[in-house]
Amino acid sequence: MKLDTMMEAIEVLARERGVAVDTILDAFANALVAAYKRSPGAAEEARVTIDPDSGEVIVYAQELDEDGNVVSEWEDTPEGEAFGRIAAQSFKQVMQHKLREAKREHVFEMYEGREGDLVTGLVQQVDYRSVILDLGDAEAILPGSERIPFERLERGNRVKALILEVRNEAKGAQIVVSRSHPDLVRRLLELEVPELTDGTVEIVNIAREPGHRTKIAVISHDPNVDPKGACVGARGSRVRQVVNELRGEKVDVVQWRDDIGQFIAEALGPAKVKEVHIDEETKTADVVVSEHQLSLAIGKEGQNARLAARLSGYKVDIRSDMEGVEVEPPPAADAPAADELPTDETAPEEAGATPAAEAVEDVSVESETVAPEGENDEEDAVPAAGGDDESE
Repeated sequence: MKLDTMMEAIEVLARERGVAVDTILDAFANALVAAYKRSPGAAEEARVTIDPDSGEVIVYAQELDEDGNVVSEWEDTPEGEAFGRIAAQSFKQVMQHKLREAKREHVFEMYEGREGDLVTGLVQQVDYRSVILDLGDAEAILPGSERIPFERLERGNRVKALILEVRNEAKGAQIVVSRSHPDLVRRLLELEVPELTDGTVEIVNIAREPGHRTKIAVISHDPNVDPKGACVGARGSRVRQVVNELRGEKVDVVQWRDDIGQFIAEALGPAKVKEVHIDEETKTADVVVSEHQLSLAIGKEGQNARLAARLSGYKVDIRSDMEGVEVEPPPAADAPAADELPTDETAPEEAGATPAAEAVEDVSVESETVAPEGENDEEDAVPAAGGDDESE
């Protein structure tokens, strides 16, 4: 029995699916054995050989002893179309199974050891538990715990994610990705900043609260390169690409300093810090800011101070420069003696008082002189409240 045409198809299939020809031939031989055992008068045991050059198929019937050893063997290749149809059907079923296994192995080998790499995928399926991403040659799962809080992902969205784990399970390779991991920001920034790729600039540490704010500490190994400027880019062009991918999450870039006090002061930006006192034994930083900068330094729900503490590795205590300072009330004016107070019969002029009507008139004239309508200079205008938004 010769299968010249099928051999050509096997070779084409092997090239397209990236599967070895021997693997397909083994699957085909197993399919032929199953087909032989279903033919009339077949032996209980058999083996099949396939010549890869000529495509000739030979079925050998076998007789085994109680221990499973082959006692005798003879050629018993069935003839006719029935055996060919059964063999083709069995081959199709076995090949589908083998190809699925081969694809799973191929995907696992392709992504094994790539934990920490960045991948791009299309959102294929979204539910409250997880998101399925189509990576082109594989599928990845984005668990709910690894999503950015309050981020809306819809079918067809193209997103970037960080590979957390690659598992080889019974159903195939499972690729677990994350969008909330701090290293996602690192990989996204490396795509935009060549100095990070060539080692001129290095990311020392990252502190992140996904969906809200990220602080990155960077250092330069070249005195001629400003690490903060290299990461931010001209007019913020480089860091803006990262912010856009993170759906508006704020990203602060801070230059690493050997002086930990100076570094913590910069890490608390955009707040202006007056003093930083470091206790190396307790790893504590006592930060002093002016009263109007206190809320900005702490941040919304303590976020700014919390991220600065994670970035530096020190516990950060922030207080106002007015804290603990007692403000004395102004001294009271000398009250006139009771007998010096004007009586009801005393005229206002005699008592040195200004009539109410004249007082109102004076105030009215003065207010018009200081701020005449329509003549306020823009440079003298008081800025609107909220210029230093604590969320910034």
